[in-house]
Amino acid sequence: MSGRPLDWLVGKWQWPYAALFTAGFLGLLAPLVFRYAGIPLGLVYLQLPIYMLHQYEEHAGDRFRAWVNNMLGQGMLGRGHDVLTPIATFWINSLMVWGLDLVALYLACFVDLSLGLIAIYLPMLNAVGHIVPAIIKRKYNPGLLTSIFLFLPIGVLSTYVVSRAAGCDLKDHLLALGVAIAVHGTIIAHVRRRIAYLTRTEVHALAS
Repeated sequence: MSGRPLDWLVGKWQWPYAALFTAGFLGLLAPLVFRYAGIPLGLVYLQLPIYMLHQYEEHAGDRFRAWVNNMLGQGMLGRGHDVLTPIATFWINSLMVWGLDLVALYLACFVDLSLGLIAIYLPMLNAVGHIVPAIIKRKYNPGLLTSIFLFLPIGVLSTYVVSRAAGCDLKDHLLALGVAIAVHGTIIAHVRRRIAYLTRTEVHALAS
C-alpha cells in the first residue's frame, strides 16, 4: 500500500471515522441544499451523508469485514481466509458509493431529476442485504441499525418525493434499480473470484 493518505485511511483503518466526520459536515450543509435546490434534489443529496453514517456503523473497528470473512470462511476448505481485503473494502465503499452518489447527484441536477433515484435505490438494496441475513440468523450484523432506521424510511420517502417531482415511470425505477443491482453484483463477483483464487491456492498447497 503506497501513499501516506491511503496508508492513513486503509492501513490505519481511519476511513470509517473520516466518513463519520464528513457525514456530519455534509449534514450541516443539508438545510442549505434543501432551501436553494428544493426538497427532491435535497433528498438525493442526503443519500451520501446517511450512507456515510451507515459506513461508520458497518466498518468502524473493521467489524463488517471480519463478519464477512468469518461467514464466508465457514464454507471454504479452511479458516482464516482474508476473502474481503482492507483495500478492496475501501475502494468498494469509496468508488462504488461515494463516487456513484456524486455522479447521481450531478445527473439529477444537470440532466434529469429521475436519475437521482440511482442514489436512492443503492442504500435501499443494501438495507435488504443486511436485514435478510439478520432475519435468517436472528442476529445483528454490522450496518443493520442504520439500514432499518435510515435507509428504509428515508429511502421510501425519497423515492416517493423524487418520483412525483420528476414524473418518473416504471423505466426510470428499473434503471435506478438496475444500477444498484449491478453495483452489488460487481461486489459479489469480486468476492466469488477471491474465494475461487483462495480455494485454488489452498488445494495446490495441500497437493504439494
